[in-house]
Amino acid sequence: MKNDAKQYEVLQWASLFLKNHQREPYVAEILLQHYLNEPRAKFLANMRDPIPLAIVEQFKKAIINHAKTGIPVQHIIGKTEFYGREFHVTKDVLIPRMETEELVQCVLKKIQTIEPLTIVDLGTGSGVIAITLALESSHHIYATDISGDALKVAKRNAISLDATVQFYEGDFLQPMIDEEIHPDVIVSNPPYIAKEDAEYLSDTVKDFDPDLALFADHHGLKAYETIIKQVRQLKSRPKHLFFEIGYNQGEAVTRIIRQAFPASDVSVYQDMNGKDRIIYANI
Repeated sequence: MKNDAKQYEVLQWASLFLKNHQREPYVAEILLQHYLNEPRAKFLANMRDPIPLAIVEQFKKAIINHAKTGIPVQHIIGKTEFYGREFHVTKDVLIPRMETEELVQCVLKKIQTIEPLTIVDLGTGSGVIAITLALESSHHIYATDISGDALKVAKRNAISLDATVQFYEGDFLQPMIDEEIHPDVIVSNPPYIAKEDAEYLSDTVKDFDPDLALFADHHGLKAYETIIKQVRQLKSRPKHLFFEIGYNQGEAVTRIIRQAFPASDVSVYQDMNGKDRIIYANI
């Protein structure tokens, strides 16, 4: 690549390189904008400007690394966007997906109330659900995670975004039980992929997202079983449960909830792709 390569030329090379390695070409724009450290409008307006060689080399190295290993672009740049905000991410947390934004939207829509509620986000990871709920509402937000490393990331995000969230380390609801905190609302995007399905995941997911955040026993249902069992241990039962689920888990998770709470009203909602993705239960 020539020393005075223009921005559009660098992008053309990177997009073709990624395509030839069966990667998404749009990653090239994300990475180049990051290394140029420019706002989107300026980045698009400067397509014919030359790029300093040092930045070209740094960008090229990242493109090759992503293409050949599958390392997520979010790990390369150390951040991702969720609900219009920028979150820090590392190898210790699951990179949030668009479907999880739909989970947050569902929670906010269902619990519109003038009275602040106590909400707990179980398995918070990078904290995107808890922090977004804290910033989009006036409710009291708690979050738990069994991974201390994940909680470090979540706390950093809460501080940088000025969100008021109380974090606890522990297995799903156990910290709430121990501290005698009684949530009105439980929300969780727990691990729900069956271990036997690991071979079907892309290398970007299975080689870089933490196993703790991806896989669950009992055909991917163990986390839901554990949470529902813990709900029964609470002295005061929450009114609302929200779960993100796998596309084929709607009936199974509904059954787990209704076996524990026969009178509960359970609904399954589909995501933007028409797949079952969210469980809402009024128990």
